Amino acid sequence: MSRFSRTFRWFGWPALCGFLVALLILQQYPSLTGIPEKKPVAEQPAQEFVPSFNSAVVKAAPSVVSIFTQRTLRRPGNRENNLISEPFSKSRIPRRQQVQSSLGSGVIVSPAGYILTNNHVIKGADDIIVALPDFRETRANVIGVDPETDLAVLKIEIQDLPSADWADSKSVKIGDVVLAIGNPFGLGQTVSQGIISATRRDLRLSNYEGFLQTDAAINIGNSGGALVNAKGELVGISTALISSDGGSEGLGFAIPSNLAKFVMSSIIDKGRVVRGWLGIESTALSTELAEAFNLPLGSGILISGVYEKGPAKAAGLQRGDIILRINDLVTYDARKVMNSVAKLKPGSKVTIMVLRDGKKMPFVAEVGERPEDPSRG
Repeated sequence: MSRFSRTFRWFGWPALCGFLVALLILQQYPSLTGIPEKKPVAEQPAQEFVPSFNSAVVKAAPSVVSIFTQRTLRRPGNRENNLISEPFSKSRIPRRQQVQSSLGSGVIVSPAGYILTNNHVIKGADDIIVALPDFRETRANVIGVDPETDLAVLKIEIQDLPSADWADSKSVKIGDVVLAIGNPFGLGQTVSQGIISATRRDLRLSNYEGFLQTDAAINIGNSGGALVNAKGELVGISTALISSDGGSEGLGFAIPSNLAKFVMSSIIDKGRVVRGWLGIESTALSTELAEAFNLPLGSGILISGVYEKGPAKAAGLQRGDIILRINDLVTYDARKVMNSVAKLKPGSKVTIMVLRDGKKMPFVAEVGERPEDPSRG
């Protein structure tokens, strides 16, 4: 055995074993090193995310107002008085007056004091009072109404008002979060939250519609109020509800913002709603009609009537023609076609592709202005 081996045997192995033992002891008792021990950092509980639409409300609520109306109802007196007065002039029939009050909501759409609401909110009113969110009250004048969409434009003489920001209602999708802001039951400004349940809903309440349906609570008094998206932008004007007892059952409806803006702008600019008109009556193709014309379902609308003095008649269209396309608009929904044509500028030209006797034929028509009563045109 070499001298080195003997030295390692007597001194090296004991030293190595001692080092390993010391290392194990220090691992178990780190405080013996004199270095402060690092304490484990306690895990912080994850904060729960609570969604809030406060920023949307703060943005939209200042432009939503409450509307109070009064009208005087006049009716004949009691039966006894009527019997006594019957032999005389009707002007001598005693009449009693009754004041009827109603309430609704509105949306400020211009800093100059223009307010958009429903026609049925102010119809027949003798006095219209607008209550602002800051508790100021003032009388309003009617600038114009449009029974075709149940919209009305009011004006108050207060300047520099907060006005709504418009959203493009075409971008609204089923499932989007919306907030209804209005004056339900006269309680004052109230906010309810829900989603868009359906778009382009047809209730046959007016000629031009395509309602946004929502489960956000819309009650009596919400009519004319705002339906806004999660950004606080106006997507619709609350208009109607379906209910068995007058309260909200999750079936509320709003006029889309694009339609409301079109009507409002026309009333403010021209004092009336100017709509494009072709002078036809139409219906969607039923399954039977589509099969009869050898067409896919939803590929056109059938002209069921042509007004004698209308643009379509002048262009050569006939009853029984199937309209396949108007410019770039594919026609499959008669009401959608009517709404689209209404937005065309009178005097503009449109190309109408129709199917007649199995052949596709193009016609060019000059858009007219829709008369108040087309049947008299």
